[in-house]
Amino acid sequence: MEKATFAGGCFWCMVSPFEELPGIHGIISGYMGGSVKDPTYEQVLTGETGHLEVVQITYDSNIFPYEKLLELYWPQIDPTDSIGQGNDRKRQYRAAILYHTEEQRELAEKSKAELNQSGRFLQPVLTAIEAASVFYPAEEYHQNFHRKNPKYYKESRMYSGRDEVIKKFWSE
Repeated sequence: MEKATFAGGCFWCMVSPFEELPGIHGIISGYMGGSVKDPTYEQVLTGETGHLEVVQITYDSNIFPYEKLLELYWPQIDPTDSIGQGNDRKRQYRAAILYHTEEQRELAEKSKAELNQSGRFLQPVLTAIEAASVFYPAEEYHQNFHRKNPKYYKESRMYSGRDEVIKKFWSE
């Protein structure tokens, strides 16, 4: 099993695109990249810890290669926005690919370059590609939030503007 970690705005919205696919064995919402050990959601929410809200995916690369994860990741975000996603404008909501191996870094860089050259965007792709660091799982109530609290999840997703971003950049 391998790990892949992606930041793309609110972590609640980043789970469902990857779940229930062959070769995906788990998705955990959490925090990565900040200066506070064992941060809480309330701390990360301030934007002052330096952590990103992320999803960490455990997958079997023989069944579901990393390239396919990247193909699923890009259409979940506005890759031209380096500050946040949709209406989520704090630092913890910026998009990033957090690589665990040199091969993942190379594949992410290649994928980003191809996206830049595709002509799909008027602005350059700014999504960060950074080395993964310590991963802190989010509190249990955040795990599979879209299933545990579907009404609040739908309201939060609507407020976030994520669907408008997806429609604007990724609808064919």
